[in-house]
Amino acid sequence: MTAAALPRATARVAEVAEHARSAARRLAAAPDAARQDALHRIADALATDVDAILAANARDVAEARTAVERGAMSVALLHRLVLDAEKLADMAAQVRAVAVLDDPLGRVLRDTLLDDGLALRQVTCPIGVVAAVFEARPDAMTQIAALALRSGNAAILKPGREAARTARALHAAIAHALAGDAHVPADAIALVEGRDAVDALLGLTDLVDLVVPRGSKALVRSIQARTRIPVLGHADGICHVYVDAAADGAMAVDVVVDAKVQYPAACNAVEVVLVHRDAAHVVAPLVDRLLAADVSIAACDRVRALLPDAPLDAATDADWRTEFGDLRLALRIVDDLADAIALVNANGSHHTDAIVTDDERAAAAFLAGVDSASVMHNASTRFADGFRYGLGAEVGISTGKLHARGPVGLEGLTTYRWVLRGRGQIVADYVGAGARPFRHALRSSPPPTRPAR
Repeated sequence: MTAAALPRATARVAEVAEHARSAARRLAAAPDAARQDALHRIADALATDVDAILAANARDVAEARTAVERGAMSVALLHRLVLDAEKLADMAAQVRAVAVLDDPLGRVLRDTLLDDGLALRQVTCPIGVVAAVFEARPDAMTQIAALALRSGNAAILKPGREAARTARALHAAIAHALAGDAHVPADAIALVEGRDAVDALLGLTDLVDLVVPRGSKALVRSIQARTRIPVLGHADGICHVYVDAAADGAMAVDVVVDAKVQYPAACNAVEVVLVHRDAAHVVAPLVDRLLAADVSIAACDRVRALLPDAPLDAATDADWRTEFGDLRLALRIVDDLADAIALVNANGSHHTDAIVTDDERAAAAFLAGVDSASVMHNASTRFADGFRYGLGAEVGISTGKLHARGPVGLEGLTTYRWVLRGRGQIVADYVGAGARPFRHALRSSPPPTRPAR
């Protein structure tokens, strides 16, 4: 559907999407080197425009602080919004990290000889146009833009109003970096604003191929309910650390504290800690470390009975299913490994869950039994991140089971198509009496080099 055929309220967004669709087709045919070079120029532009970007962010943060004071915004959202020179440098480094990754396009996933002279290949290709709707996170903008361009996709970015000025400054840097590029057009990364833009994007089923929401549970569920376009994302980050009977106590304390304190507003921060009853000796030093880091604790009756003088809140049923997004967690003693696995699967969000143990059989049982996108042994849940996983960056975390799961990088933004090359074969020769048989021989030859354009 063209922009002219749409209601006036959505025509402007549809026009942006049409330009993005055209840009995506050019990107899909762009040489690998051109896409890499575009990302390096974007990283350069972030460094060049640092003063303008930080000034814009400072204005957004000032308004956000006022909103927090009047109860209109959470502290966690404010923390996600704040930029400084170090974080902006990290954002540029992530863009460069994506640039040097292997080309995700043109990879041969399956090579089958159907018959002599009739060869079928399953080959990776871009999804097309990705719409990203996100709250507060300036780094989401550069991550999604970098991954989209590197994988040959166009991206339409819709930031929350709390990050509007920052988003405009970042988009200006990106657009400047792409200006005049014959292979990677500036229209490939578009910015739309305003509440109406979300509804408009979600209705463009002929122009937008995938929607990626990054933000609160309410945002994600709202997006999922309002569109027929496929949605990739997660609604909650209710992550667990289970301290097993065979855990090294010092290691367990370090892992839990890092998973909670290192960046409590992140979706991969731990929210619930489960401790085997035979590891109860870990509870006191763990509580001491958490309280020293200003973490408030909602504890079960068994923990409170163990530490009657500690300033612990009585946990409610809701605490085991809450993403606090702040310096707070829930702490519970459990009877055994099976109890822990059952609680994680029942109360978690299938995002990231970890076990701390020196028992390899217990670790294997936990890793196999917990149904989450990332499962970990003797490591902080904070490792569940596209950059740390070596993906360069991530467009988000997916807790679904179709297409992509966990941190979504370049591969999550590609699909595939079937390419059949023949010599004039016709189906009639392969049916009926005397039909010619198919060979269906899988081949393991290396994929061909993509031709330069």
